Amino acid sequence: MTYCLAINTDTGFVICSDSRTNAGFDNVSTYSKMHTFCWPGNRVFAVLAAGNLATTQLVIKRLQADLDNAAQPNLLSVNNMHEAVDYVAAVSTGVQHLHVVRDSGSVNFEATFILVGQIGTAKHETLMIYPQGNYIHESNEHPYLQIGEIKYGKPILDRVIKRDTLLERAGRCALVSMNSTVRSNLTVAPPIELLVYAKDSLVFEHKLCLKDEDPFAKELSESWNQGLVSALQNLPKFYWEAQQSDNIPMQPNNVAASS
Repeated sequence: MTYCLAINTDTGFVICSDSRTNAGFDNVSTYSKMHTFCWPGNRVFAVLAAGNLATTQLVIKRLQADLDNAAQPNLLSVNNMHEAVDYVAAVSTGVQHLHVVRDSGSVNFEATFILVGQIGTAKHETLMIYPQGNYIHESNEHPYLQIGEIKYGKPILDRVIKRDTLLERAGRCALVSMNSTVRSNLTVAPPIELLVYAKDSLVFEHKLCLKDEDPFAKELSESWNQGLVSALQNLPKFYWEAQQSDNIPMQPNNVAASS
């Protein structure tokens, strides 16, 4: 299974992904699901991938090959994010069709992608590309996109993430969302990759790869756990709890020892 997340705020975007892939209980591997393309001062793109590994790997290879061969279109030739997402969607559907034609069984070759990026001075955008090639933006009410195992990490996003959320806070929220998913689903696992992009910078400066024993990841997880326990302890009491405490008999300060 997979969990990938993109958060789009007024001041930039945050993307986060795990690295666990599996084809059954006895075939578990580690592959990066975050792929970046950067031309400093010109444009930046990142692609998060979920689904059939053969499909996602070949899609990324095709994107890179088109750049190397100056094929048209490619990520460097597109004029805006909509041209970029149309291009990536076309590559994805083409690769899926190729695999289906070659397949002699009933393998599911579908893949889903999140494309994020900025071209020049245009607005930074995040888009989800479905296996069929259609795509969507995130909503203003919930400015994030998820693919893969989404349910465990969604509650914190719904409560915290808004368009005006500070970028670093969104980054920490992404890691908490991932941490909740890792703890609840064994098929999602480190290394965890995080990229925090400030709008108009047109360069990827802040990227982390957090393994199991990474001190920052452990500190963040422990702080979050402690915060949850503290919040639970401070929730309002039931009415009968107050009554019960009122009925507890008071003990005298000095109780004579029995003979």
